[in-house]
Amino acid sequence: MKNSIQFTKMHGSGNDFILIDNRDRLIKHADAPYKARKWCRRRFGVGADGFILIEKSQKADFKWYFFNADGSEAEMCGNGGRCAARFAFMKGICGEKLSFETIAGIIRAEVKDKLVKLEMTKPSDLRLDINFSTGLEELTIDYINTGVPHAVVLTEDLDHVPVFEWGRLIRYDDLFAPEGTNVDFVQIKDEHHILIRTYERGVEDETLACGTGAVASALIAGLKGLVKSPVKVTTWGNEELTIYFDLQGQEFREVFLEGGAIHVYTGVLDGDVG
Repeated sequence: MKNSIQFTKMHGSGNDFILIDNRDRLIKHADAPYKARKWCRRRFGVGADGFILIEKSQKADFKWYFFNADGSEAEMCGNGGRCAARFAFMKGICGEKLSFETIAGIIRAEVKDKLVKLEMTKPSDLRLDINFSTGLEELTIDYINTGVPHAVVLTEDLDHVPVFEWGRLIRYDDLFAPEGTNVDFVQIKDEHHILIRTYERGVEDETLACGTGAVASALIAGLKGLVKSPVKVTTWGNEELTIYFDLQGQEFREVFLEGGAIHVYTGVLDGDVG
């Protein structure tokens, strides 16, 4: 059909995405937020946490545009970045070692079969030990930007944390205005292993995994002397990510996120959901 568009569905640790090779600009950037809302809507569209367009770049192997399920554009997404790297490799756009252009900067990655190791942007905007009240509980929040903003809350009982309620309160609080923040709840297992649950802005709910959140959580735990690199991160979807970092004082270098990027299926959008 004339308006048919081929897409690929992928996921990284249960964080799922619709990816489209848009090098021929079949989808205009101005139309992308609308497409993201329509196609990412579960039960009514393909269903996904995010929507990724792969386009040509003058600075790297390719450029990506990333949109959350609500149509908002995000600077970076760790799980989405791994999927984009493997997608581009499968399409012959790049080799196993590659770089791609994002709003957050140039990202390097290496594809090894289903496993992708992704270099993260330099962390910024560190704020430690922020006092926060939910109205019933007093929390201590730490904050760091790992390509997108993350508030991190340490807990000893991850299973019973009200992720949606507290996540929504923190996400929209004036402390993090105007952009808002993602919110990660973290339990320390040992010095090389943490558990994480994440409330994601844009999705506006808990997701099975968040790559930049896994990185933020590992870095904050590292700063507090609770873990050492490499850190295994078990997501709420029971997948495992590995975070590597070099900590010098309060400065991080060589921050990498490693995990699987799974090709689920390829399809064609040619029906009523356009």
